[in-house]
Amino acid sequence: MTIAIGDTIPDVELLVIPEDRPTPVSSKEILSKGRVVLFAVPGAFTPGCSKMHLPGFVNKAAELSAKGVDAIVCLGVNDAFVMDAWGKAQGVGTQFVMAADPQGAFTKAVGMDVDVPALGGLRSKRYAMVIENGVVTQFLPEEDGFNVLASTAECVLDTL
Repeated sequence: MTIAIGDTIPDVELLVIPEDRPTPVSSKEILSKGRVVLFAVPGAFTPGCSKMHLPGFVNKAAELSAKGVDAIVCLGVNDAFVMDAWGKAQGVGTQFVMAADPQGAFTKAVGMDVDVPALGGLRSKRYAMVIENGVVTQFLPEEDGFNVLASTAECVLDTL
């Protein structure tokens, strides 16, 4: 079952790198405080993710903040080191959380998992959501799971 508007986000373990080593963090801990924009990508360092999706959120971070967004979380079914390096390479800054979902626990729990053998197997479909105090208020999945059309920073801004 795919997550929907009005659903509470699942509580699973993700990984972040606050100080050069992977640190487990509850998805509820990073997604339940205030208004959070979460966007998920099929893979760090992949063309659509690196050229359009993540840079769009970096470029619109100030506008999102001005609309009341407290945090921006980028989620990928990659390891924590890859997500951290990708965030640094893209200049995400301190408002972003680069969250690794290496086993796909969160991705499966929200029903956005997909098997992509060419990318190594389990990946996330591309989507964005607005979460307010742990409840999904907007959900913007890509129709085919991979395009960068419905889940852009601009689309998120239009919903706020």
